Amino acid sequence: MKTLQQQLGQYALYHRSKRNVLTHFFGIPLIVFAVLCLCARIEFAVAGYVINAAQIVVFASVVYYLMLSVSLGLIMAVILVLLSLGALVIAQLSLSDWLVISVGLFAVGWVLQFIGHYYEGKKPAFVDDIVGLIIGPLFVLAEALFLMGFYSSLEQQVIDIAGASRP
Repeated sequence: MKTLQQQLGQYALYHRSKRNVLTHFFGIPLIVFAVLCLCARIEFAVAGYVINAAQIVVFASVVYYLMLSVSLGLIMAVILVLLSLGALVIAQLSLSDWLVISVGLFAVGWVLQFIGHYYEGKKPAFVDDIVGLIIGPLFVLAEALFLMGFYSSLEQQVIDIAGASRP
């Protein structure tokens, strides 16, 4: 498994334009929330408990993020749990309202992503590496923390990796 620095560095190669990163601050959370909204309506009975697919997605994502970084994984856990609680509200709406909101947010999120990549002049990272789909939310969190002055050592490592990987 690649390290956190390698994953973020690889993702950063596709996100050098500040306008692209800015669109990701809005697009990726919308996509994540939309996916959780869609998954929250899919329920399973397990050992007498009812769980939904959003809970499974959050659990699997958090386990992966924790394997990369305990501190960032814990922050992502809080964010994803809060988003999944909001998704439960959307999932309880009528079928048509649930679909319109969930699919609408998903579409708007992807439009923002593709606008950002238009500015960048590059295709999205997941086209070359499907892991980019799960790294995207972590990249947005890391970039936000970098802007606030946190994780400066990690930021420099990501810059070094992305710079060393330039074609």
